[in-house]
Amino acid sequence: MKIAFEDVRNQVANLNTFVQERITGMKIVQIFTREEVEYQKFKDINNKHKSAWIKTVWYNSIFFPIAEMSTSITIGLIVWYGGVRVVDNDTLSLGIIIMFIELAQMLFRPLRQIADKFNTLQMGMVAANRIFAILDTDSVIQDTGSKEISNLKGEIEFENVRFSYDEGEEVLKGVSFKAEPGETIAIVGATGAGKSTVINLLNRFYEIDAGRIMVDGVDIKDITLKTLRAEIAVVLQNVFLFADTILNNITLQNPRVNEEDVIKAAKEIGIHEFISSLPNGYHYNVKERGVMLSSGQRQLISFLRAYVSNPSILVLDEATSSVDSYSEQLIQDATDKITANRTSIVIAHRLATIKKADRILVMDAGKIVEMGTHKQLLKVENGFYKNLYEVQFMAEEESI
Repeated sequence: MKIAFEDVRNQVANLNTFVQERITGMKIVQIFTREEVEYQKFKDINNKHKSAWIKTVWYNSIFFPIAEMSTSITIGLIVWYGGVRVVDNDTLSLGIIIMFIELAQMLFRPLRQIADKFNTLQMGMVAANRIFAILDTDSVIQDTGSKEISNLKGEIEFENVRFSYDEGEEVLKGVSFKAEPGETIAIVGATGAGKSTVINLLNRFYEIDAGRIMVDGVDIKDITLKTLRAEIAVVLQNVFLFADTILNNITLQNPRVNEEDVIKAAKEIGIHEFISSLPNGYHYNVKERGVMLSSGQRQLISFLRAYVSNPSILVLDEATSSVDSYSEQLIQDATDKITANRTSIVIAHRLATIKKADRILVMDAGKIVEMGTHKQLLKVENGFYKNLYEVQFMAEEESI
């Protein structure tokens, strides 16, 4: 029964996953007219789900009758044995036989109840095992740091950092650089070069294989995760918003940030007018994942969320990609405002957005292959950055 219910749970998980993905990606299914194909896949998955349930019903249909038959056989044996004793020598009375019949029923009644509840019991045990397996999973990142930091200067140093997601396949191969307080560092390179990995390691979402990462001269392993991440704000390419108001998505229920602070910050980075134009303004509910806003508007909300947290270090990961020209200009203005006098790491594919960076790191295959300002890197003959810039520049010229 336990094995059967494990199969049921797996099939339920497969069914829920399939339905959730197809509902979320409904537009893609409709655009490519995949309704019939996806419906047939659903029927196949649902049939496996039905078969798993039928198997549990079949096992239960065997177990429950066995319990009932055991009760009936026991009562029959008592009646037969007691009847024979009465006929032979009359040592037993009818009352004693009835008493034993009642005692037998009292013995088997709990067994019948267990048989009746066996399905529910086994299902609960299987579900509990899956939950306990998650609860017992050890965190990869051990919060062993003891130092608490605040109001950092913003000095960042990577010292021969090596890292691999899978053992034997290094993503970063000895990366070393230093960002001075208040400096804006841009990281560029082809997809898979290791740019986003640098951000993940700075926030200690993963542990490095070798080398050191230091903030204000302190190894990040010696800093508590809470205070480290409180000093670093990240604006990602894919912005996640909760099904809540704009205000709550910005403050994230932080009691130290009130609505007046948010409005003031929005005015400073130039997006107050956009938020005020929405119904109910800062109390506008953006619904699940922020579907009521465009991608550019969601990006602006994420900039404001990072700005009000007043971080010592700011990280922008592809923050201006996939947005319209108007939103891009607002984002660029917001970027200039929130990176001022603050150590910033900017990752971008569109090189036009990082010309003002104090230094540009060019990564390729997990290594820093070039470093310098925009003008310096353009002077490097056959350089990676120069080639990337020329390819983008020519593409923009052709599009015009």
